[in-house]
Amino acid sequence: MTLKHETHCAACGAKLITKTHPTDGEIPYCPECEDFRFPGFNTAVSMIVFNADKSHILLLSQYGKDGILVAGYVSRGDSLEDTVAREVMEETGLAVKEVIFNTSRYYEGSNTLMCNFACVTEADDLRIDKGEVDSARWVPVEDVLDEMLPHSLAKWFTRAYLDKTGRL
Repeated sequence: MTLKHETHCAACGAKLITKTHPTDGEIPYCPECEDFRFPGFNTAVSMIVFNADKSHILLLSQYGKDGILVAGYVSRGDSLEDTVAREVMEETGLAVKEVIFNTSRYYEGSNTLMCNFACVTEADDLRIDKGEVDSARWVPVEDVLDEMLPHSLAKWFTRAYLDKTGRL
């Protein structure tokens, strides 16, 4: 295991070394605290946002990428479901009336466990926060995969949800 994300102990600041854990293999270890420091990671949610009648899915343009899902990091103390509702409201102005867990997948690029949900909004009228999102558009469910970034995690999540709910 490489010490890619954490090189120093969060408790004392000492430089971590790699040591063999009895059951988990090579793990970062703090020689000062004499304790293993299992690598941490971020937790985030991404949402397949359906309009009120579930005929369209919301795609965003954000951070120079087009055809992505609403997403956001989970704050300490927040539930995943509360984060879903908060992020959808912050980025789109839409209230969520239904939240359904889809699946999860680790994303190496940002050292993040992505927890994906499908959610249904109370209304369809977008109020985009331009500080958060460049633009957003409702795409018919049958066309949404064609409008998403190829090989993206967002597309993988959406395909998985549509497949398991019989909408593919």
